[in-house]
Amino acid sequence: MNALAERIVKKDLRGLARGISYIENDHPEKLKLLQDLHAHRKGAHVIGITGSPGAGKSSLVNRLVHFLRSVKLTVGIVAVDPTSPFSGGALLGDRVRMAEHFTDKGVYIRSMGTRGSLGGLARTTKETVRLMDAYGFDVILVETVGVGQSELDIMKVADTTAVVLNPGSGDVVQVFKAGIMEIADLFIINKADLPGVSKLITEIEGMLDLVKHDSPWRPPIVQTISTENTGLDGLWKQVKVHQNYLQESGEGERKRTRIMQQEVLEVVQYELMQKINEKHEHGEWREQVGSGEMDPYTAAKNILSEWERET
Repeated sequence: MNALAERIVKKDLRGLARGISYIENDHPEKLKLLQDLHAHRKGAHVIGITGSPGAGKSSLVNRLVHFLRSVKLTVGIVAVDPTSPFSGGALLGDRVRMAEHFTDKGVYIRSMGTRGSLGGLARTTKETVRLMDAYGFDVILVETVGVGQSELDIMKVADTTAVVLNPGSGDVVQVFKAGIMEIADLFIINKADLPGVSKLITEIEGMLDLVKHDSPWRPPIVQTISTENTGLDGLWKQVKVHQNYLQESGEGERKRTRIMQQEVLEVVQYELMQKINEKHEHGEWREQVGSGEMDPYTAAKNILSEWERET
């Protein structure tokens, strides 16, 4: 086994940090590291936390970590922040909000920018979760940038996807139009001390009647007030209920199989794109397309034809 992989399996926190850096920076040993760790998965429950900006996701995650630590569970956190299109940097706000957990050896926080990745998740998020699982965290929390049509990638990572909403935050139908209803395993009404909770619950239940009327799992609705530590025990109870459902129904294993199969194609796609980019970084087609001498479709066809001849 790779020496770094062995360090991660033996719960070396610095080894885990270095391994994640390998993934983020496309280190040549990245795939070998992931190969070695695949057999050492420990079955962490991965919870995706998504919701519209301002819903209080980060504060909720912060308080949920406190709750999980109080029941003696270790927690890995992947906080995905938007990346500036100009500087390429990310604000990494969760580093600020969760500073109180830095000295807790049972909590590990990794912030990463999306780096232009669609889906509200960094391309490396899934691989980071794989490393955290091999390390041995009991629970892995993945907090995404915000809700949108491209946010649905969270379902390719999480065992349980929780959608955070606020009362009085606007027409809930607009949120559900983005496809969020289909991916939600659990709805969290945060800031439940604000007016409009009953109306929001009625709207969610109405949408569930339309979309989930024949589904074997109907997403529950829980209320929380993260600033007051209210409702966190009820939230965790519903996560455990969903975890039991995944195990007893076999849906958890079927979901993991689908995720792994999709991941094969994603890795192949990314590695091929890297090779094509390296080879054609300074290709003549760039100037030809830029000057209008060649259309993008002919240029793409030529690259594909050349690749097919070489293989």
